[in-house]
Amino acid sequence: MEYYTTFLTIASPQIEQLIQFYKALFQQKPNPYIPNKYAEFEIKGGLKLGIFKPRVDQELEFSQPQKSAMSLCVEVENLESAIAQLNALGYPPTTDIMIASHGREIYAYDPDGNRLIFHSS
Repeated sequence: MEYYTTFLTIASPQIEQLIQFYKALFQQKPNPYIPNKYAEFEIKGGLKLGIFKPRVDQELEFSQPQKSAMSLCVEVENLESAIAQLNALGYPPTTDIMIASHGREIYAYDPDGNRLIFHSS
């Protein structure tokens, strides 16, 4: 198999709210961006995050992100700065700082309930 790139995609019926959250979180505009349909962020480190609005016949399939086993993990230089930014966005961490095998981390959730893990080594 030959491949060119890897994407993580998130489906959201409330796509514009989610786009605004990630736009503020990653401090960049999506590119490409098709209003109310698709947005893509090229995140430092090489990951691309795509956000799309599912078709009406797909909405049930994507309706419970809280039950997903997948998390978006973001390694940050300063965990306290990440916490301050999440607080400013109105989506504060749901845990205190925890010590994991790879360093310190916190959990938070985006507007749709997708789990975010922020960690620093």
